[in-house]
Amino acid sequence: MISAGIVGGTGYTGVELLRILSLHPDVSVSVVTSRADAGTRVDAVYPSLRGLCNMPFSLPELETLGTCDVVFFATPNGTAMLMAEQLLAKGVKVIDLSADFRLQKVQQWSHWYGMEHACPWLIKEAVYGLPEINREAIKQARLVACPGCYPTAVQLGFLPLIENGLIDIGRLIADVKSGVSGAGRKAELATLMSETGESFKAYAVNGHRHLPEITQGLSSLAGMPVALTFVPHLTPMIRGIHATLYGELEPHLDISIDSIQALYEQRYADEPFVDVLPQGSHPDTRNVRGSNNCQIAIHQPQGGKTIVVLSVIDNLVKGAAGQAVQAMNLMFGLAETTGLNIVALYP
Repeated sequence: MISAGIVGGTGYTGVELLRILSLHPDVSVSVVTSRADAGTRVDAVYPSLRGLCNMPFSLPELETLGTCDVVFFATPNGTAMLMAEQLLAKGVKVIDLSADFRLQKVQQWSHWYGMEHACPWLIKEAVYGLPEINREAIKQARLVACPGCYPTAVQLGFLPLIENGLIDIGRLIADVKSGVSGAGRKAELATLMSETGESFKAYAVNGHRHLPEITQGLSSLAGMPVALTFVPHLTPMIRGIHATLYGELEPHLDISIDSIQALYEQRYADEPFVDVLPQGSHPDTRNVRGSNNCQIAIHQPQGGKTIVVLSVIDNLVKGAAGQAVQAMNLMFGLAETTGLNIVALYP
């Protein structure tokens, strides 16, 4: 039985980890930390976990966390990097759901996240935790940097087109919408439902901190730098991400939408959590809500040179906690789907 610790157990991704791991047949959650709720029982804060997790929240102390086999950091950016090295020295595997180890360039990370990195020497070791690309590396990893929610939906959507050199990588567009839970559980005026309900808006158009993560991943796939316009939007729903992705076919190519559909189906045929829908489909975020699935559909409007890919995920599951558990399964030699065969909630 794998002993797991969760640092930051009171946030949305923390409780989502608890929801998934409490029913995982090979995991025992032994430590759940929260500075604000230390001493309070987990199921008192989250009654949905009654009968599944009755331990008290504790302070995030190295001595306690060091007894775990794996520690998940469901914390704000800048927290995991303060403890990761010490935990690794104790033989603990670390899975970070924040952005601390996602970007390979330290100066770039400091620019986008507004702080100096506490252990830049670990960045090279960290494996980017997108199993559909880095499965074999994740199996050998001690430290996994879980992808962000936007980057997961965008990269999975573009991946087959870029891998096969079908689109102009200098003209990529990602128009992406997210539910308000993506902003976290902290109280902020801008994410109150009375502020977001019956409304819809773009934000961070001039530069979102997930932009360098997405371009890093897509550039790695392409083998050269890509140019991406990424515009995120806030929608009046709790969970879900819908990415509408635009790519222009290379001028010299004469390829049909049927062939592109077949290419996607072939690329993801053995991926347990990526579902390529029939050609012409329009995936709903509700079709993946609460699940670890990504649903993808491909379109070629008016038979032109523009390919439109629709990619939907649950930002808290495939975009965070579910993908982290998927990585953990790989790291410990378990079947990748263990504990993650969760049917989406409908309606």
